[in-house]
Amino acid sequence: MTVGLSDRARRIRGAALVTTGVVVATFQLCGSLGLRINTSPSLPMGLYITTADAGANMVEFCPAEPFATFAIVRGYRDPGICRDGAAPLLKPIVAKSGDVVELSARGISVNGALLSNTAPLSKDTKGRPLEAWPFGRYVVASETVWVASSYHPRSFDSRYFGPISTTAIRNRVKAFLTL
Repeated sequence: MTVGLSDRARRIRGAALVTTGVVVATFQLCGSLGLRINTSPSLPMGLYITTADAGANMVEFCPAEPFATFAIVRGYRDPGICRDGAAPLLKPIVAKSGDVVELSARGISVNGALLSNTAPLSKDTKGRPLEAWPFGRYVVASETVWVASSYHPRSFDSRYFGPISTTAIRNRVKAFLTL
């Protein structure tokens, strides 16, 4: 009976190693093809593809400190390829240089238009406190953008970390196959 258990344990371990290898290879292949897999609720689930189209309004970026570490500690980002060892974020650009952004308890307004689902929340899904970027009116500086998802109210985006530097943008992306 002990032999059967060790054989079974070896088969399970072998299957786990093969499965892990297949998953890692899939992610590496997707990365080399410019495909990004999104499982975050802040955008439609599915595949996104990198593009050279400067007009693409969605970006992949590594957040700046202290927000990068905050997102890792809270579990908002999976392991990935950013310098901090976590995954980049995928977000739509909602405001660029010269636009006027107003952040309030109602949400993010860009050039006077309130974006749906952008009201900052005081707590995350685990009841931990969240601090919004300071409320106020901002003219977007050159070489910065504001990113936010109006797709889901719980997106971790500029309502919490403000504008991002365009140098943080790794790629522009477009939806490829989403649910």
